[in-house]
Amino acid sequence: MSATEHLEGSAESAVPDLETEVKRPLMRNAFLYFTCALAFAGGGIATLAYARNYIAPPSKSVAELLKARLPKTKVTSVNCDKVDGLCEVTAGSNLFYIDRTARYLVIGRVYDMETRQDLTATRLLEMNPDMLLGGSAKANASGTDDSEPGLAARPAAAAKAAAAPIQKLPLGELPKEGAIVWGNSSGKSVTVFSDFRCSYCRALSNTLASMNVRVVERPISVLGSRDIADKVYCAKDKAKALHAAYSGQDVKGTGPCNTSGLDANEAFARKHGLGGTPVIVRDDGSVLEGYRPKEFLENWLKGGQS
Repeated sequence: MSATEHLEGSAESAVPDLETEVKRPLMRNAFLYFTCALAFAGGGIATLAYARNYIAPPSKSVAELLKARLPKTKVTSVNCDKVDGLCEVTAGSNLFYIDRTARYLVIGRVYDMETRQDLTATRLLEMNPDMLLGGSAKANASGTDDSEPGLAARPAAAAKAAAAPIQKLPLGELPKEGAIVWGNSSGKSVTVFSDFRCSYCRALSNTLASMNVRVVERPISVLGSRDIADKVYCAKDKAKALHAAYSGQDVKGTGPCNTSGLDANEAFARKHGLGGTPVIVRDDGSVLEGYRPKEFLENWLKGGQS
């Protein structure tokens, strides 16, 4: 074997097989984040794998560099604009990161410390919306095997929801009180049952903020956030307080007020079996359980199927 062949073989062996090393640990851990009824568990140290002694011409794009590093991996997209210094790479249902030289491959989670958002989980939700509450059984079914218990097993609550998803909700039962209205007042209305400690409710609020919609948000305390909901609901500027709460900032301009509307939200949620958040409801009562990306929501709000 020549010295060149030996170096290429070492580089290839130093990089994990994306179908196993990337997919299994990342998707298994990601599953734990997808139902906001579960408490947030943070942290983890990203693992690095790199191909050594390979210098590519500077004219090559990151995608071309990556192709040289991982010739057997079919890369779907490369986005170097989201995180400074890192490029987000999707390969089918897999998600990982590389630096701009494609030397360092990062398997793990990226958190935005300013917005307190799990960017990796949000992106995985966009890629795999069926992994949410009510659809987790379908998630990556083709790749699930006995060595991936995190994907094969489902919490009992999620299994029940998958077996009998909520089809419609009678919003007319709710009083006017208890709602925090924000967004475009002339846009199409969408009602959201949310929890201020739910990271996917936060992700959903960011998505809805980029759409031309009128949001009727009704907080319910699934994760013990009633104290935050009280402060937001009693604030002089409820919409501003809502976004401040989601970003982890102090809610200002608040005081005591009548919060019976929030009691009504929670009674409605218990009556109709809303055990997780977010729950998105169209004007006709049609329901989506869990986060969905912008393109999906825009089609669904126009009458598309869930």
